[in-house]
Amino acid sequence: MDQVLNFDHVSFQRGTRTILNNINWQVKKRENWAILGLNGAGKTTLLKMIHGDIWPTSGKLTVLDHLFGQTNIPQLRRSIGWVSNALQDWLHPGDLVEQIVLSGKFASIGLYEKYTSLDLQSACELLIRLGGKKLLGKTYRVLSQGERQLVLIARALMAKPKLLILDEPCNGLDLFARERLLNKIATISQLPNHPALLLVSHYTEELLPCFTNLLLLKKGEIYAAGSRQRLLTASMLTNFYAAPIRIIEDSQRVIIYPK
Repeated sequence: MDQVLNFDHVSFQRGTRTILNNINWQVKKRENWAILGLNGAGKTTLLKMIHGDIWPTSGKLTVLDHLFGQTNIPQLRRSIGWVSNALQDWLHPGDLVEQIVLSGKFASIGLYEKYTSLDLQSACELLIRLGGKKLLGKTYRVLSQGERQLVLIARALMAKPKLLILDEPCNGLDLFARERLLNKIATISQLPNHPALLLVSHYTEELLPCFTNLLLLKKGEIYAAGSRQRLLTASMLTNFYAAPIRIIEDSQRVIIYPK
């Protein structure tokens, strides 16, 4: 399996409104993509479609060699790690963090399937490797926002996913918590056989150097897709946002400002 995602003329409509229009996009194994777009561009819809929460109105979507319409979506989700603030609203705040991490093995909210003591030990060891040892034994409700995001990342990695989706993972974090989280993401990108990474963010300074590919989404359509080097330029982003853009780059981190 070389391709992780293949959008083949995919569109999605809600009533008479077209949310995504004629999306053609491929992601290969171990590629890392950042998705940029203003509010309403269709980013959330795109991610929900990849996760199997909604299906294309037209076109063909293949995720991890599973063609939608001919696959078991709940089983597919076990190969997709998901980190999103929206997920926090579904989790049980009274659950222990190690239980939440373990639930990632089953792509479930809560634990309903049988698991072994070794499974629970693996969840604890994963959280420790990510720097969350002090969180063990705590309930989710007492954690800070940064600690919650760390637990979500551990949960997403529990099933050893082939695709890891990071939907604005730094939302609500202060400067220092954001940098700690970005360092964790950078570490994941360097692991042998790391999953393909998809990052959605409004802030280019969160686009770590490991995100070497960009998808620019505008009004439900692909404005441009390709290498970071080609697309992350003042001229390209000025045209994309339809407003003058100034770029400051330091140590391979990029910050954009309106002129």
